[in-house]
Amino acid sequence: MDPVRDKTLEMSADSHASRVSNGVETRTIFFIGKPGCGKGDQAKLLSEKTGWRVITAGAQFRAMSSEDTPVGRKMKIDNDEGLLQPHWLATYLFLKSLISIGENESVIIDGFCREVSEAQIIADSLVWVERPFSVLYLKVSDEEVTRRLALRKGIEGRADDSVVDERLKEYREHTEPVVELFRDAGKLIEIDGERTREEIAVDIDVALGIK
Repeated sequence: MDPVRDKTLEMSADSHASRVSNGVETRTIFFIGKPGCGKGDQAKLLSEKTGWRVITAGAQFRAMSSEDTPVGRKMKIDNDEGLLQPHWLATYLFLKSLISIGENESVIIDGFCREVSEAQIIADSLVWVERPFSVLYLKVSDEEVTRRLALRKGIEGRADDSVVDERLKEYREHTEPVVELFRDAGKLIEIDGERTREEIAVDIDVALGIK
């Protein structure tokens, strides 16, 4: 068995995975899924209900890609073409964020674990700091992704929403194996993402045991 799966399985496979530190229960919740599946929206709703901080990859990537630096310019090119940012950069941003998480703080993490190598390091780091985690996978069809991104492009004008086919290709090649890795490890909570945002939020609350 892959070592990362062994390590991940050492952590509780319970969908309510949490840690009690100094009498305080802490949670670490990941959102993953296809582009346009509603990760950011549901992360925001969960944060509003619980007060937990959201750590998002996309916002950090977009902020960096707006900078007039060699890295920023390269990131903008890749983003506009619908390509994933390099796994080492995403891993760096995650580990930087992990250092800032307080011992008694629960967090919601959106947009990381997009590649297997990235997910392996993230899982290893969470095992090391003894933070159990759950992975919420919002399942939507390619047709729904295309419809949603067309709507979002008209509202937000994001360049990457113009290259839907490339983004879905990147998802299938890089992120789909991550979904299966977490599924095999018993960490994945699959949520039907093709309903109203309110219905999806209720399912997430139930899956996480939040009242």
